[in-house]
Amino acid sequence: MLSPFDIAPKNRDALIKKEWKGELEKYIAGIVRNNRHKNLAIAAMPDHIHIFVGYNVNQLIPALVETIKTSSNTWIKEKKLSKTKFEWQRGYGAFTHSRSQLDTVVKYILSQEEHHRKRTFREEYLDFLNKYGVEYNMEYLFDFFDQ
Repeated sequence: MLSPFDIAPKNRDALIKKEWKGELEKYIAGIVRNNRHKNLAIAAMPDHIHIFVGYNVNQLIPALVETIKTSSNTWIKEKKLSKTKFEWQRGYGAFTHSRSQLDTVVKYILSQEEHHRKRTFREEYLDFLNKYGVEYNMEYLFDFFDQ
């Protein structure tokens, strides 16, 4: 199964800096590999990260996300990468895709900077949910930080 998911810093604050986002992507890719999933794409933006994995069904997605958040949060704090308190939001978004969509999803994830010049993550995420008829309760979505 192919599963992209998104995680975000608390309050969607823009805490992921360009200077260390590459290191964070590599660190999270290592967590994914160590949990026996296949890295397909990862892209960090200042206020969220898209992670696309070939999912190993022997570990539940919530457990993988929790491992990524806990371990990377500790890593960020130990490396003193954020000048302010860093923590991940409680929620995350996870989706499944068929193999036929693999290239499209990888290209989408790797072109995040371009996408977000045109539309905010919030706009894009809600449009995605609506386009595919995903029922949702705003209470359980990301804590979007509107400026």
